[in-house]
Amino acid sequence: MRVRTGFAAAVLAGLSVAAGARAQQGVLAPAQSAAKAKQLVAESIQALGGQAYLGAHDQTCNSQLARFGFHAQLDFYGQAIDYNLYPDKERTELYKQRNVIDVNNGNQGWSLDRGGVSDMSADQIADFQKGLKESVDYLFRYQRNDPNLEYSYAGTDVVDLKQVDWVEIDEGNSLTARIALDQYTHLPVRAEFISRDPETHVNTTDADYFSNYHRVDGIETPFQETMTHNGQKTLQVFIASCSYNTGLEPSFFTREALEERWKQLGGKKKQKKKKKSAD
Repeated sequence: MRVRTGFAAAVLAGLSVAAGARAQQGVLAPAQSAAKAKQLVAESIQALGGQAYLGAHDQTCNSQLARFGFHAQLDFYGQAIDYNLYPDKERTELYKQRNVIDVNNGNQGWSLDRGGVSDMSADQIADFQKGLKESVDYLFRYQRNDPNLEYSYAGTDVVDLKQVDWVEIDEGNSLTARIALDQYTHLPVRAEFISRDPETHVNTTDADYFSNYHRVDGIETPFQETMTHNGQKTLQVFIASCSYNTGLEPSFFTREALEERWKQLGGKKKQKKKKKSAD
């Protein structure tokens, strides 16, 4: 029989303690479980910046962005500027020339590229709205007090080499959020949004991984974020700089604003050249 070393014995003892703790957590009454989960969320919001976090008006970040398509193939990697006007407006400008732009405004969306400005498809708009609702920021800032949400505490774990507490929030409409909160910093480490298709009854999981937090304008901001869909990487963001409450206006997130940007990029001249060549 193999003799356990002191280190191995200590590890096994720790695992036994953790298993015992999880067993004890499993007997929490529903009201106790919900109260603990809500307390952890409140602590996380405070760690993220408290009122500065909750009251943020807008955010502007410069980053390197990587987008992945089918089979995790790299579709885009390059410089990006991302503008957010909370709660439902986003404008992403790509490349140093900022000549490829996507704008989402609630249930509307437009894109600018070398061909000019065009409407987003219904699927693209639906994807944006889905991603908006399936986010820690939206949940913490705008939904956390919804009486229809069902909170529960899901125990401790180790996620990305960090000891975490798992909080589960049933949002209804076949959507459940699972958020791993660092036990030391109380900051989100991972968020999983599990949705169930009402027709096929198949679950899909969209996950966010957060790391490299920096305090910016009183708000803890993850400077690295990775998103996955059913375990397949879809997006990575590496932030270089970020700022909040810069005074972004709703008019910046409109088709008219994109048309104006198209003119600045020489869109009228391009259209005239195209017309002459056609003649």
